Order: sequence, then structure tokens, then C-alpha cells
Amino acid sequence: MYVIKSFRLAHRALVPVTHLNAEVLLFSNPDIAERDLLLCDYKLDEHALASALDPDEVSRIEFHPDYLFLVWKSPENYCGGERFSFEVASFGLLFCTQRLLVIAADEQPLLGVGTRQPLDTPLDVLLDVLFNNIHHYLGHLKVIKLVARELQSKFNASMENKHLAQMFNLSESLIYYINAIHSNGAVLTRLRNHAEQQHFGSAALARIDDLIIENNQCLKQAEIYSTVFSGLIDARGNLMNNSMNTLLRKLTLINVVFLPLNLIASIGGMSEFSMMTSSLPWWCSYPLFLLAMAGIGTLVVLALKRMTPQTLTAH
Repeated sequence: MYVIKSFRLAHRALVPVTHLNAEVLLFSNPDIAERDLLLCDYKLDEHALASALDPDEVSRIEFHPDYLFLVWKSPENYCGGERFSFEVASFGLLFCTQRLLVIAADEQPLLGVGTRQPLDTPLDVLLDVLFNNIHHYLGHLKVIKLVARELQSKFNASMENKHLAQMFNLSESLIYYINAIHSNGAVLTRLRNHAEQQHFGSAALARIDDLIIENNQCLKQAEIYSTVFSGLIDARGNLMNNSMNTLLRKLTLINVVFLPLNLIASIGGMSEFSMMTSSLPWWCSYPLFLLAMAGIGTLVVLALKRMTPQTLTAH
């Protein structure tokens, strides 16, 4: 028994049905029986089926005499967490004049289809799936921008390595997004050329043109975010290094100031100091000793200021 979701086109929308003789079929994480159905009844080859479910597969489009097959890169639903990582997945679309098959790891490709425009043909469903997917990317880019601002504020407050690592994860996710959106754009360009050769309707051609424009804008936005992120990460890394260098410099100065004082204090703690100052009462000799230590410390600080005037003045 198959658990394939079937939809027919009625009232300019997708209507669920219980039989397989429908215009739109969704194969969500197909099992062995469903894979056999795709291979035998719908003439899909093993490589195409494996590509549709491979998250590392590159977007592409294949033209056959009776149908065309697309592998499309889509963003995975973001579930939050400490890593702030956004992943991409793949799904397949097998399209012929009277039918559209969607092969994916989940039901995400058909979510929201038909909410923006009426659906009359399987081609309308195909284009609406791609349109929703591009807007899914745009939504994720907005989330990435908000997460980046939150990480910047946290990093400014604590300077922890964890926040810098999370920014690296976001930057890596943007690289994957740029690669996926760029490969999707190549598919759209080839689809546009095929649609023109096959004399698709003017409405379909205009819709594909809109998809190309939307995808290019999405790609440009992702590239801008990636460039900004790279600059931010470099700046934050340099800021963290400067903060660490400043802290080490201060600790070194403190150590340099107290090093001669520790030496003198060690000498003063021996019995020879009491012997050398036996002619003076202790309540006089030891305050003088402390004053001498303070004077030596002051001289060391002044000498360091003279040696490194610009560094000490800046801090």
C-alpha cells in the first residue's frame, strides 16, 4: 500500500485525492515500493531518483522527449540551537504536460503552493513550487541577519569564543546558500530557453522571467550578507586578539613593576636587614623601607612610560 499524496487541480487549487490518477503526486521519503513505482511506471532512472534525495547533489535539469526532470536545491527548515547552522537539501521534480511528480525527503516543497496565484495546470504548480522555494531562501536570509545582530551584541558584551564560532557557522551557511541559489539560477535559465523553444504560453514565460529576477535578487542579497559577515568575522577576530594583547601587556607591566619590589622585599625579610638597621627602632626602619619600595616602583613606572609612551598613553 502506497502512502503517496495525490492532488488534483480543481477550482484553481490543489485538492487532495485518494487515488494515483491525479495531476500532482508527492513522494515524500519514498520507500522501496514507491521507488519501484517511480522506476517502473514513471520511467525514472536510478541516478535521477538518487539525485533527487541527495542533499549534496547540484541543481540541474534534464530534458527528455516526454518529460523534463529537475533537481532543485532548497533550504531546510531552521530549528534553532546553539550552532546557528542553516542547511540545504535537494528535491526532484518530474514534469510532463499532464502530470507533476515531486520527490523529496519531506513534504516541504508543496507547503504554501497555491496561496499566491491560482493553479490551472501542472506547469503552474511547478512554477509556484520554485517561487515558494526562492521566498523560503529570502525568509532564511532575514533570519540570518537577525541572528547576526544578536551575535554581535553578545560578542561585544562577553568576547567569548563561542559567539565567534557561531558567526563562523552562519558565514559557512551563507556559502552553501550562495552555491545553491547560483545553481538554481542556472536551472531557471535553461528552463526559460526550453520554454521558449517549446512555445509555452506568454503567462508561463513571464512567470519564469519573474523567477529568474527573484532568484538573482536573492543571490545578490546572500552575497552581500556573506561579504559583510567575512568583514565582521575578521574585525571581531582582530578585536579579540587586540583585547588579549592589551590584557597580556598590562599583566606584563604589573609583573615588571613588582619584580624589583619582590627582590627588595625578599632581602628585607631576612635577618640582615634587622642587623643593618639595629641602630634605628623598627617603627622607623620599616616605614622607611616601605617608602623606598614605593619610590623604586614609581621610578620603574616612569621609566616604562618613557620607554613606551605611545602604548601606555593609548591604554
